[in-house]
Amino acid sequence: MVDTLGVAVIGFGWMGRVHTQAYARVRHHYPRLSLVPELVTVAEEVPGRAEEAAAQFGFASTTRDWREVVADPRIKAVSITAPNFLHREIGVAMAEAGKHIWIEKPVGLTAEDAGAVADAVTKAGVQGAVGFNYRNAPAVEAARELIASGEIGTVTHVRIRLFSDYAAHPEGALTWRYERERGGSGVLGDLASHGTDLARHLLGDITSLTADTAIFLPERARPTGATAGHSRASGGEIGPVENEDYVSCLLRFASGARGVLEACRVSVGEQNNYGFEVHGTKGAVFWDFRRMNELGISRGTTYQDQSVTTVYVGPGHGEFAAFQPGAANSMGYDDLKVIEAYRFLRSVAEGTPHGATLTDAVHSAAALDAMARSASSGAWAEVTVGA
Repeated sequence: MVDTLGVAVIGFGWMGRVHTQAYARVRHHYPRLSLVPELVTVAEEVPGRAEEAAAQFGFASTTRDWREVVADPRIKAVSITAPNFLHREIGVAMAEAGKHIWIEKPVGLTAEDAGAVADAVTKAGVQGAVGFNYRNAPAVEAARELIASGEIGTVTHVRIRLFSDYAAHPEGALTWRYERERGGSGVLGDLASHGTDLARHLLGDITSLTADTAIFLPERARPTGATAGHSRASGGEIGPVENEDYVSCLLRFASGARGVLEACRVSVGEQNNYGFEVHGTKGAVFWDFRRMNELGISRGTTYQDQSVTTVYVGPGHGEFAAFQPGAANSMGYDDLKVIEAYRFLRSVAEGTPHGATLTDAVHSAAALDAMARSASSGAWAEVTVGA
């Protein structure tokens, strides 16, 4: 038996569109899913944007005020893709109204914000999924299994990188993303949040860290109208960039492993250069998001001069079989969000979490808070959850 689940999408920038497309596609890839998402409402404050979304994707209604979603009995689940500073207020309100939430990282501006949403979800007894999409890549899931199996020995160290150029242009508009009050910790929340989640997903809890941050483009022009994505602006009033363009970080894990995490949003010449290298006492595993469906694997007993083999993921890895019939057929970014939608809907249907949860968001946010403390003090900082 198949039931429908009324859903709303709050915030219809690029990520709101990605969530909506994932809802539209999920049954194509997972025909046995017992819940079919029904697009009820799209909420977006920019005039005309919600109406455009409804016309393109078939939402039954639109609103410019997300609060109307709270009281709508048709809506049982909500995607929260609004700016970071709204995550806590919207997330808590939706959970308290008994609605399941699929919320984008970093779930607010601080670990306290993420914790408030997590507590609301727990108290309400609803499901909460978080947009840590890179962990959904079949190659990443294969790497996690490989590490857990001990095939590369005891993990000694990891390097995680997240370099992008989306904010590299000096005419990039001074939107909410660059304000401390609305955008939080800049590249920490935007990219390093993914890095801390991948680190913990692969290697376990981070216990302490030391970090350095920098703002390389200290001023930008304010936009004169509504913006979407990473728009440019010139001729507007010049204002200060308040949050971080760059972070580098040394990590210590509960396992004893060590790590390096580096993220930058103004890396000229780098487009979505995300990935990791995990080294163990007997081998290593390498992943590059730009070659999302490949893994570099070194294993054996040679140690010195040990070769690295390229492995193409296939139907035996993660959720690959829901998208392609054989190894080396490519998957893309949007497919990761379809997997996320599937796991969210499955969580709602079964009442058991599948995929990244609010607990994962709290752990990631705690690491980001520790980075900010460390960068300010110049000292190592403990990663404390729930403190």
